[in-house]
Amino acid sequence: MWKVNVLKISTNQSVSPAQRDAVVRWLAKLKHQFNLYPETLALASSLLDRFLATVKARPKYLNCIAISCFFLAAKTIEEDERIPGLKVLARDSFCGCSSSEILRMERIILDKLNWDLHTATPLDFLHIFHAIAVSTRPQLLVGLPKLSPSQHMAVLTKQLLQCMACSQLLPFKGSMLALAMVSLEMEKLIPDWLALTIELLQKAQMDSGQLIHCRELVAHQLSVLQSSLPLNPVYVYHPLKHSLATCDRGVCRSHSSSSPGPDLSKDNSKPEVPVRGTTVFYQHLLATTGCKHASAKRKVEEMEVDDFYDGIKRLYNEDNASENMGSVCSTDLSRQEGHASPCPPLQPVSVL
Repeated sequence: MWKVNVLKISTNQSVSPAQRDAVVRWLAKLKHQFNLYPETLALASSLLDRFLATVKARPKYLNCIAISCFFLAAKTIEEDERIPGLKVLARDSFCGCSSSEILRMERIILDKLNWDLHTATPLDFLHIFHAIAVSTRPQLLVGLPKLSPSQHMAVLTKQLLQCMACSQLLPFKGSMLALAMVSLEMEKLIPDWLALTIELLQKAQMDSGQLIHCRELVAHQLSVLQSSLPLNPVYVYHPLKHSLATCDRGVCRSHSSSSPGPDLSKDNSKPEVPVRGTTVFYQHLLATTGCKHASAKRKVEEMEVDDFYDGIKRLYNEDNASENMGSVCSTDLSRQEGHASPCPPLQPVSVL
């Protein structure tokens, strides 16, 4: 018996879809900042869309409208002790408007919406469809043994709130958007997902063509969000067999040949990961010193003499420091002892 809200997108709206999406993402950050329920963010986004569909708002008032909808949603959904104070909300949200301006905008929003704040949101329908799917298909979460139904619902809720920040999905009903997300999730978990989707479609009395179109847009939006996540590169130590550092006319060069064996840093399923070995370290040292043997000798003499700095002294060939600066100096690092450093040798990690 819920009243399903169908938005009528105004063609003469001054607020662009990109501005609307940006302000909804801002409200999502405020939801995490004040530790509020997901239902509060869903209702705030619904109130914002309903108001923008009714009134031709100017972009400069968009933040004030959004924070007022957020405050109304918090007072409707949250417990009294969880509702942030108006002054605290205006100050910590950096909305750019005062408490009195939020109260005036709040009254305007209530008048335009006829004081009706209890329309069903897409998150309400997502709870219903997910409960029906789990109860009728107990094997739904067999492939996800580490997730309980409530934890699985939390994952879907996060995806739904991200999709609600996409203006391309505004023409669809909230029930259609929720069913599209549940259908996409069931397609990955159970083989008879199509039969359950048709069953839910008949219960909700929705058009199958619109559901197909909504599924395509939701799948595209989720894929874009997944691809926009930051990568987590792994740097693998790759030992070098020989590394020669030469200095000719003030120009430093580093020559290296990698040891035979498989390259652990390459993976066919992932982009190639750069490998940082000892060559980069020595090349950085040579570039900073500029092969100035006299200054390098003074710096080495000021350091403590131990096994590690003995290796660096052999690297710069301090015994022949009295030779002419224009001559070519070379040091064969392969002549160093294999375990001269007190640190244990690095071992390559396995790439799964």
